[in-house]
Amino acid sequence: MKVALIGASGMAGSSILNELVARGHQVTAIARSPEKIAQHEQVEARQADINNTAQLTPLLAGQDAVISAVHFTDTQIEHLLDALKKTIVPRYLMVGGAGGLTLESGQRLVDDPKFPEHVKPEALAGIAILETLRQQPDLNWTVLSPSMIFKSGERTGQFRLGKEELLLKEGMSHISTQDYAVALIDELEYPQHIRQRFTVGY
Repeated sequence: MKVALIGASGMAGSSILNELVARGHQVTAIARSPEKIAQHEQVEARQADINNTAQLTPLLAGQDAVISAVHFTDTQIEHLLDALKKTIVPRYLMVGGAGGLTLESGQRLVDDPKFPEHVKPEALAGIAILETLRQQPDLNWTVLSPSMIFKSGERTGQFRLGKEELLLKEGMSHISTQDYAVALIDELEYPQHIRQRFTVGY
């Protein structure tokens, strides 16, 4: 597939880029600083701001799918939506957040008293973007929320998928960016969650 990856130089984005390349996809890797993107013959590094529709539109035209892996507080989703609609991209996938997932009690993770205060603005911004996507009747979107602990680690290919509830294993909620990327590109290649949010964890 031809895939545009926005935020390709970030923590999640770089793992997603590696997974896309390993599976043979052609990637337009988009970042504010494209020189930070790993070079590969399947990758075309391009500079653009996710909030600049005019910059994004020509880069998204003709793509089979668009993936965004950008901080929610840095994202004004209406600009990206404008570019997606103008280019009629068949599929949009977003790296979501864990804050909107629910605990066993039914309470959102972000509303738990133990949730770090400094992370709340980012979590709430991600929840707001998800709600905006849910109001888009003509967009084939998918949001994959990671587990609570989300950092670089191993690519094991062994994980569980869930829906709206935070996944726990022995009291921990975690997933590596590498295994997250496996789950996301699995969804890209074999869609199971069109117009849905789902989650991945060990």
